[in-house]
Amino acid sequence: MSKELLFRALKHEEVERAPWVPFCGVHAGHLKGYPATKFLTDPDAAVESLLEVNKLYRPDGQPVIFDLQIEAECFGCDLAWADDNPPSVTSHPLETEDDEEPPETPCDCKIPTKESGRIPYVLEVMRRMKEEVGDTTALYGLICGPFTLASHLRGNEVFTDMYDFEDEISELFAFCARTAMKMADYYIEAGMDVIALVDPLISQISADDFDQYMIEPYTEIFNHMREKGMPSSFFVCGDASRNIEGMCKTKPDSISVDENVDIVKAKEITDRYDVTIGGNIPLTTVMRLGNQQDNMKCVVDILDSVDSKHNFIIAPGCDMPYDVPIENCIGCSQAAIETDNVREMVKNYQAAEVDTSGVELPDYEHLDKPLVEVFTLDSAQCAACGYMMGAANQAKETFGDKIDMVEYKYIYKENVARCVKMGVPNLPSMYLNGELKWKSIIPSNEELKAAIDEALEKMGA
Repeated sequence: MSKELLFRALKHEEVERAPWVPFCGVHAGHLKGYPATKFLTDPDAAVESLLEVNKLYRPDGQPVIFDLQIEAECFGCDLAWADDNPPSVTSHPLETEDDEEPPETPCDCKIPTKESGRIPYVLEVMRRMKEEVGDTTALYGLICGPFTLASHLRGNEVFTDMYDFEDEISELFAFCARTAMKMADYYIEAGMDVIALVDPLISQISADDFDQYMIEPYTEIFNHMREKGMPSSFFVCGDASRNIEGMCKTKPDSISVDENVDIVKAKEITDRYDVTIGGNIPLTTVMRLGNQQDNMKCVVDILDSVDSKHNFIIAPGCDMPYDVPIENCIGCSQAAIETDNVREMVKNYQAAEVDTSGVELPDYEHLDKPLVEVFTLDSAQCAACGYMMGAANQAKETFGDKIDMVEYKYIYKENVARCVKMGVPNLPSMYLNGELKWKSIIPSNEELKAAIDEALEKMGA
């Protein structure tokens, strides 16, 4: 294990191998038999679990707590807790009953302190992990990015706010950026080696919206970290391809992407800006549902597809699912650290193809009513998926029995097969009557309603 290896990669130096950073959130609890609810509230359980990650997976860098709801909870968002996922936001304090009301920005006096919510738990775990493994492993402190935090506070209205209330939503983004910088300060004080700004919903907005609203707050955050002498990373989930260049312009030291992004094309962009990129082992099809050889082969293939000894970190696409088999993660670790040996081991290995023979698709030409199908990683775990499902659920409330709506979660093998048969290009995606309507971009309530109204008219309903 070598934190120095990671630091060198973040400084854009040539390294002998790509650093390995397993994104173990609640999966760490799984290693010691703790449900997510205990792992994310009990410092003793968290430290015990994270030390197990460190022992088994031999990371060069390691996130401490992967929970994007820490800040939201402090602001009064209600959370739905699960034993096998981080909690999800279920209420939005700044949401209004009238979509025509602009968002209000809280006073800076509302920014969480070190005593707010679960922040004392996070800081304790950070300090203890620093004492235990801080000499050998670079520890990541994760903060919720301003767009995702604004979405937690405002709900799906944030997507229409960007068109209806430009000044007001810009003020809210700026407030969320100031919150992120304050959280970064707390985590730096607790001994973190890298601060990761995690903003999964960035993949769900257009490049124009990114440039208009997000360049300034992100640049301010990363400049703040640079002034503190702190390496930075910019995490995003989903198909963020259209925003990779914009992300680079905000000048983080590194960017982390998931399997929806073509890592070869993305690295061509990040190399132009001398930004390190990390990724992008598939979370479900490989890590959760594959075998150890699948994982070893995948890691080797990723490393062989790019110049992995310069500006590259090998890592899962995002926070690992709770029940990823331990042997699969160990396989990733072996491939990352002992690449030459593993490459020889798997050189003739062929992964099994997805069997789609048992998948029956609806007769889209003869539906009784419009069918909204949402393909997600898991709306309970993935923020972008959750907000796309939020749009679909709101449409269901609006139209009631006039439409059918279903979610297909990619965490199940049968839904992986359905995605393959349907040709689903990215997650999350939304189909209407078998036609892809929104791919990695969340529709506004008005857009979705208009599309359903059109479908109803065509069907004579």
